[in-house]
Amino acid sequence: MKLTSYWLDTSTPFASGARGPVEGTCDVAVIGGGLTGSSAALALAKKGARVVLLEAETIGNAASGRNGGHCNNGFAQDYATLAGRLGPELANTLYRAFDAGVDTVERLVREEAIDCNFARVGKIKLAAKPEHYDKLARSQELLAASVDPDTAMVSRADLHAEVGSERYHGGLIYRKSAALHVGRFVRGLAEAAARRGVAIHERTAMTSLTAAPGGGHLVGTRKGTVRAKQVLLASGISQAGPLGWVRRRIVPVGAFLIVTEPLPVDVLDRLTPRRRNGTDTKNLVNYFRTTPDNRLLFGGRARFAVSNPASDAKSGAILRAALHDVFPELKTVRIDYCWGGMVDMTRDRLPRAGERDGIYYSMGYSGHGTQMSTLMGTIMAEVMDGRAELNPWADFAWPAIPGHVGPPWFLPLVGAYYRLKDRFQ
Repeated sequence: MKLTSYWLDTSTPFASGARGPVEGTCDVAVIGGGLTGSSAALALAKKGARVVLLEAETIGNAASGRNGGHCNNGFAQDYATLAGRLGPELANTLYRAFDAGVDTVERLVREEAIDCNFARVGKIKLAAKPEHYDKLARSQELLAASVDPDTAMVSRADLHAEVGSERYHGGLIYRKSAALHVGRFVRGLAEAAARRGVAIHERTAMTSLTAAPGGGHLVGTRKGTVRAKQVLLASGISQAGPLGWVRRRIVPVGAFLIVTEPLPVDVLDRLTPRRRNGTDTKNLVNYFRTTPDNRLLFGGRARFAVSNPASDAKSGAILRAALHDVFPELKTVRIDYCWGGMVDMTRDRLPRAGERDGIYYSMGYSGHGTQMSTLMGTIMAEVMDGRAELNPWADFAWPAIPGHVGPPWFLPLVGAYYRLKDRFQ
């Protein structure tokens, strides 16, 4: 079993990095080489900007290459609950932004000829308890009436046509959702940006960020300093560099995944007849999908812990037990991959993007980021070009999380809280 991301292990590493020192001037310095940074760099370069992208590790090494490969529309939260809190008009605007995110991924795949197995397979959100089905049905009724008629409910009696499991009590289908090989996608975006002249420096962490005399910003690294007219932080939960303001507002939460050995097609036809992305309604969520080479990926918030090899292995054992609970016929199947990644979670599980002290930022996708991070990279390119009204998250306040200074000491308490909620709700 490999303790590495399936997506990164089965995609070609980025090969068009800049050589030599970091120096000179540019129009925009982008900090972070995931989906936000790569899509922003590409969009900015298309506008004629001179762009330098600095990545502390390698392209796609963090959340962008370590997720479940879902490209889903809709919220992570219950639509009816969010509409009640934000109001229907704002909730629908944000919902359409997630739709636009999936559309943006599809457009970039087509325009840049990125071979990443993009397919509109749809998503099914599965009711973990009977009462969860009723809640999903209420949300679907509102969705269909106001913002997404391409949704539908599936009763438990009919669920066998969608999922070969007795574990669930029906589900809600989102037909616009898609799946893709996210490793090939993020690396393909970076290659497309490099072809348009973006200087991409891997293993080049930002170490300082200061105002430049006469305007602009000085971005320091161990390889040198670049002077940029504008800076975009697309850094997620990065612990590198002077990002204390961001770190006090984001909780890095581990997400963990396992992938089986390749499975016979007839087995997959029983387990996932329509090959949809699957996710359930628990707080400690589980999700699954098939891979392009006929494996089953199964992931979730197995533990509220950081990701490292020992932690990933512990979480993998928990996920294996959950996999067997959902799909008992896979009890004897070999697990070939197990890995973890850190999700940039905000308090309300909604992204944040904007500008502070002349520095632009977009992050906090909270486990729902493949589509939104790609969309926000392209939008932030427009925002930095004077189109601030295009930012759907511009009016969201982003206060610091009380008591969150340094490592997230409170994660075990949060995990215990959500385990109790899953037990009694």
